[in-house]
Amino acid sequence: MNRTLTNAIRFIIDECLPPLIRDNYYFMYPFFFIWFKGKNLHTAMHFKKIAPTLSEEEYIRIYQTMGTLARDRVTDLTQSAIHHMKQHIISGAKSLLDVGCGNGYWLSQAHEIVPEVAGCDLKQALRYIDCPFHYGNIEQLPFADNAFDVVTCHHTIEHIADYRKAISELKRVAAKQLIIVVPRQRYYYYTLDLHLHFFHYKEQLVEAIGLKNYTCESQLGDWIYFGYKT
Repeated sequence: MNRTLTNAIRFIIDECLPPLIRDNYYFMYPFFFIWFKGKNLHTAMHFKKIAPTLSEEEYIRIYQTMGTLARDRVTDLTQSAIHHMKQHIISGAKSLLDVGCGNGYWLSQAHEIVPEVAGCDLKQALRYIDCPFHYGNIEQLPFADNAFDVVTCHHTIEHIADYRKAISELKRVAAKQLIIVVPRQRYYYYTLDLHLHFFHYKEQLVEAIGLKNYTCESQLGDWIYFGYKT
């Protein structure tokens, strides 16, 4: 189920239904059952309550072992977002790091623009590109300051407990440009994506990142943020 379709479904559920129905356990249960393939439903439905009690190891284990329909798609990005980012990567960029790189699909696309690309994640799962991979936690990235011309991070910071620390690390290792994609999503207790943070309004994301030179656009249910350090 690709991101464009799931964003459209999320819009209908989140924006068109009264909150009393939208955030009702019994209404949302069938959606969770389908999305999580009938497994780990209690953890999934009450993740926002459980997350603060988890150790780092438990937190990582849940994300690595929870099976969802999202695991079946090639990328978490819409094709529109991919096209837009490729068009707006800064001219002359020689290196790019993708944090939370997953299977490497975005890196394979970015490599058409940038000669040197690398991925960073908690688990090596690259399938679509053969490039340097680094094990690392987004809250403590294993790179020097300004190590890469461009740093990208897609559909990741909304999952991170200390998302401001994560953003600080992304800014630290980016020399010239930072590209972040997050869902344009309202807060509800029952959300299918294990998100802890929500950026329904552009100002919420802009304030969290804190760069003075930026653009931030809404595309098909996502925010695409381009920040510039030079």
